[in-house]
Amino acid sequence: QQLQHRTKMRKHCAIKHGILKEFLAEFLGTFVLVLFGCGAVAQTVLSRNMLGEPLTVHIGFSVGLMMAAYVAGGVSGGHVNPAVSLAMVILGKLKIWKFPFYVLAQFLGAFAGAAAVFGLYYDAFMDFTSGILSVTGINATGHIFASYPARHLSVLGGFVDQVVGTGMLVLCILAIIDGGNIGAPRGVEPLAIGLIIMAIGVSMGLNCGYPLNPARDLGPRLFTALAGWGMEVFSTAGYWWWIPVAGPMVGGVVAAVLYYLLIQLHHSHDEPEKPHSSLKDKYEMITMS
Repeated sequence: QQLQHRTKMRKHCAIKHGILKEFLAEFLGTFVLVLFGCGAVAQTVLSRNMLGEPLTVHIGFSVGLMMAAYVAGGVSGGHVNPAVSLAMVILGKLKIWKFPFYVLAQFLGAFAGAAAVFGLYYDAFMDFTSGILSVTGINATGHIFASYPARHLSVLGGFVDQVVGTGMLVLCILAIIDGGNIGAPRGVEPLAIGLIIMAIGVSMGLNCGYPLNPARDLGPRLFTALAGWGMEVFSTAGYWWWIPVAGPMVGGVVAAVLYYLLIQLHHSHDEPEKPHSSLKDKYEMITMS
């Protein structure tokens, strides 16, 4: 009887259309990424570094991306990043008409993740800030949700930082899911992808953190604008907000082109290809559907 009930629920509630399944997967995956990542920053900042440090944040975002890939990877490929989705479009692994749906899902998932972090730590925010939510000053909390540049960073330097950082993220993801390369064991790809963020965090985080993801940065930034921080989240640091949006998109395209020209193009088609990883399979399935 329980089996019949479950079958009946699946028949009536399960989504049939592929793009809706992928939309929900990208939404939930990005939500998981932001909840763990921004949650780690919130715990560190709101405890005044008593319950966190930079390494805590690196672990939060690394494990967050790993879990996001596990949550969404089998359905949508687990991009959770418009720059990754754009790279997949460039390489023909994602149909271009699906790209806007993926980006919207990622943006909404990041927005919801930020809202969840704020709700989870609402009392701590009020205690830390005395009810005054600000982007600058000794009790600033805007940087919990979105990136802001260090004092030494120029506009050009910030743009280059995001191009290079996101380029490395996408380049390494492409290597991990490439069936003609060494790749990662089936089901272990999310772990390997999470380690990319750890590497980037400990090597390229000085300038502005490592947003590397337009949805992950802009979604929470918009949430803070609506939740009490105001439009200062967009105007601070000479209207910095567009750099972690445009830079990663450029970096994703550059990485896709470089990986194709320097690695993928030269795979020997005479040799049997290694078994595809599960995420690789999913990218192929999305292309075909």
